[in-house]
Amino acid sequence: MEHLYEMLKQVDGYIYPNEIELHWGILIVLYPYITGLVAGAFILASLERVFKIKVLRPTYHLALLTALAFLLVAILPLVTHLGHPFRAYEIMTTPHLQSAMAIFGFVYLWYLMVVLLLEIWFDYRRDLVLWAEQSTGIKRRLYKILTLGVTDLSPKTIAWDEKLGFIVTVVGIPSAFLLHGYVGFIFGSIKANPWWSSVLMPVIFLLSAMVSGIAMVMFLYMVVSRIRKVKIDMPCLDEIGKFLFMVLILDFTLESLDQVHRIYEAEESFEILHMLVNGKLNITLFIMQGLVGTIIPLAILGFFRIHLPKEKIRKPLYMLSGLMVLVGVFFMRWNVVIGGQLFSKSFLGFTNFKLGMIGAEGYLMAIFWLVLPFCILSFFLWLVPPWKKHAEAELTE
Repeated sequence: MEHLYEMLKQVDGYIYPNEIELHWGILIVLYPYITGLVAGAFILASLERVFKIKVLRPTYHLALLTALAFLLVAILPLVTHLGHPFRAYEIMTTPHLQSAMAIFGFVYLWYLMVVLLLEIWFDYRRDLVLWAEQSTGIKRRLYKILTLGVTDLSPKTIAWDEKLGFIVTVVGIPSAFLLHGYVGFIFGSIKANPWWSSVLMPVIFLLSAMVSGIAMVMFLYMVVSRIRKVKIDMPCLDEIGKFLFMVLILDFTLESLDQVHRIYEAEESFEILHMLVNGKLNITLFIMQGLVGTIIPLAILGFFRIHLPKEKIRKPLYMLSGLMVLVGVFFMRWNVVIGGQLFSKSFLGFTNFKLGMIGAEGYLMAIFWLVLPFCILSFFLWLVPPWKKHAEAELTE
């Protein structure tokens, strides 16, 4: 009875009994957030490989390794959320092709095994062979394993590596769109929830993914350059900032269009959604997502398009903009996942969500899954340093 009383204390108005506790918590917020970083980082890398924007070359391999590091962790919050996580493999052994959520396993494996790993392997194969000859100890053994026994360094074979890598990248662009647009599709196709049910949801998720991925690579490039104590390539950083500004404008425009459409349509759910955004989501939506994550970065990056200040001013502002965008996109995911569960399907009441500290759904577990990709990326940067490959490419030109 005491537990029931505590649960009822967090209820406002009239809700259904199964709506007191949220079914999806912080781990489900992390799932679209991490997959968005993957898609955005890969698309930024594709700008250099496919669209020949050579000024972005210093971040090309960093973007690929970032995408791989986050992709390896992308499904782990979902597995942690499951009541029986050790049965997660059954999504692949017993496919259900009519379930949008079950199809994710195939989308994930296609993007990981066929697209991202293949592109990185084709791109690094020649270097892995050379590094295996030059290195000693554990690195030498790892490089030999990663070559998969293909040690041919003839010009013809290297040319085929380049061609096949280019083809995989071209295939990877729509695959990246599919990976994260699919996440938005899952939410947008839930007709019973007016906060989620929108035809623009897949596009909004995709654009916000591009925004977060570009911001993450920009932030990581600056941090890694500072750790290595090397000069930041400012033309490259300015170009990333330009693309971040353009995609951020598109993302803000589409999200605004979605809200304007809701206001104009004013269905029966409008009143409860109006109370939601002005009440329980007031800070996370207007302050964190709107002001911190969108308006301020747009103002900073837009000012750079009008007037380009000195490098010592641009660098901290670029880093600040990237961090603010990452925070804003996280709260966008929060507002979608958590916000969509706070109001009752009766449209007459609300429940609350309190994030705990420990447990599978606590913020310590969420922090762990957010930190793990950076640890994996650190290992990748130690094993296959992109700056070493970039330096060798410059010497051959």
